Amino acid sequence: MIGVMTKSVKKQFGRLVYELRSWTIIQWIMALVYYVLIWFVYITSRKEIKDYDILKKYRKKPAIFVFWHGRTMMLSPLISMAGVRGYAIASARRDGRAIAKLEKLFGLKTIYGSSADGGVSVLRKGVKILRRGDNCLALSPDGPKGPSMRFHDGALYFAKMTGAPIIPVCVSCSRPWFLNRWDRYLLTKPFSIIRGSVGKPVFVDAKTDVKDFEKLRKCLEDLMVKQAYDLDKQFTDFKVEQDLTPNNFAEKAKII
Repeated sequence: MIGVMTKSVKKQFGRLVYELRSWTIIQWIMALVYYVLIWFVYITSRKEIKDYDILKKYRKKPAIFVFWHGRTMMLSPLISMAGVRGYAIASARRDGRAIAKLEKLFGLKTIYGSSADGGVSVLRKGVKILRRGDNCLALSPDGPKGPSMRFHDGALYFAKMTGAPIIPVCVSCSRPWFLNRWDRYLLTKPFSIIRGSVGKPVFVDAKTDVKDFEKLRKCLEDLMVKQAYDLDKQFTDFKVEQDLTPNNFAEKAKII
């Protein structure tokens, strides 16, 4: 009887927490806490970023910065310090709106949606922003639902329709904590060495056909996977898996 009551209380408590997270005031409080913590980690760490000048060069120009979903923590202050002016693409759902508030604190505005939810609307808004000529886009080609480290083609369409370059960005660190979730989100501990890489701009010709489009997508995916693995292996033997989604990660965890 007590066990049943305990389960019921836990379920009700979990539901309450879930509901509270949808409140705007709670989301802003959480965003402010994360904002302070992220800056604390950034300030106490040593930064070694290869080709950081590329990031600065395109900070107020039409460009598409791409990074894996699990590597956003230290990219936010790096982008902020570079003076980047632009928009991040986030899910219109609860978690996406909470993350958008955090990104706003780092100076990025938000386009809500994804390839699976409002994809056409996102494409239209993103193209309009890039064609304006004074802002960039920041997005995760494997988010928000994976598969992990698989390059969805949204960034390629933005580049093809506007002429803006795709610029892959990645970071790793000497004191990593990979979370037990589908994207293996990388938390950086204070007093780390933060090592990053900004890739060379990749342009997509407006006349690119379907076959070449897929080749370019695969090339960018391979480049970004190598970028992440090369940085990680300098500090850890852990290797982030590809092709994980929230659902198959949960199934895998049950088997284990």
